[in-house]
Amino acid sequence: MKDILEAPFVKEMCATTANMYRLGWDERNGGNISYLLDENEVAEYLDLDNVIRTIPTGFEAEELIGKIFIVTGTGKYFKNIEHDPENNLGIIRIAKDGKTAELLWGYADGGRFTSELPAHLMSHISRLSVNPENRIIMHCHPDYTLAMTQVHIMDEKELTRTLWKQMTESIVVFPDGLGVLPWMVCGTNEIGEATAEKMKRYRLVIWTLHGIYGAGRDMDETFGLIETVEKAAKQYMLTAHLPKVNTIPDEGLKALTERFDLDYRKDFLNL
Repeated sequence: MKDILEAPFVKEMCATTANMYRLGWDERNGGNISYLLDENEVAEYLDLDNVIRTIPTGFEAEELIGKIFIVTGTGKYFKNIEHDPENNLGIIRIAKDGKTAELLWGYADGGRFTSELPAHLMSHISRLSVNPENRIIMHCHPDYTLAMTQVHIMDEKELTRTLWKQMTESIVVFPDGLGVLPWMVCGTNEIGEATAEKMKRYRLVIWTLHGIYGAGRDMDETFGLIETVEKAAKQYMLTAHLPKVNTIPDEGLKALTERFDLDYRKDFLNL
């Protein structure tokens, strides 16, 4: 077997979580990531018949039976992952009952996956039904995005349109817009179900006064989606109290979608 610590998916989780912590998106043990892996690739590094232990997931995910994920651990600090991945990450497989995770590697100190795993699994099911290539679910707490939820109307059209107008790249990167949820208690199946419903239409879902959920094909795409929202939110928060001299008109946003041949939320523009 190859060294699991050299596996591209482990190294990618380590690099991404370290970068997210450095940016301040994942303070303390805030935030979580789950990454759907290719079984054949995992088999190069692990004996898939060797189940270390089983852990109830708190959610029945029949659609994901047999699927393998690498997932950040509950109570784990993102800043520690790159230095000690075996304690802070775990590779799990959804068991045949759909309600149990089989631990194949990691959580070596007796830990377990993030408390928001049910929300992740629900979102994976939603995104895979829309795009089978969407393998990443990423949750974090970016500063300016969070701040914006305190002062901006939390309406999907209004929030998306505001962020589209902050900079040219916004509508190009997330033409499908943003889903929005009101404040809800985290770590519950209720917020997971609400997020998963939004994920049928959006790759990005804002949790008011909490953070953001993103989904994508790979780490780069998912990180880039959140990064662009955060940059646009920063522009808004830096200028919201000032008179607007320049802005991108709705006609200009439409022209961008035509230039880049984008499928966008046409009902989010006032044309």
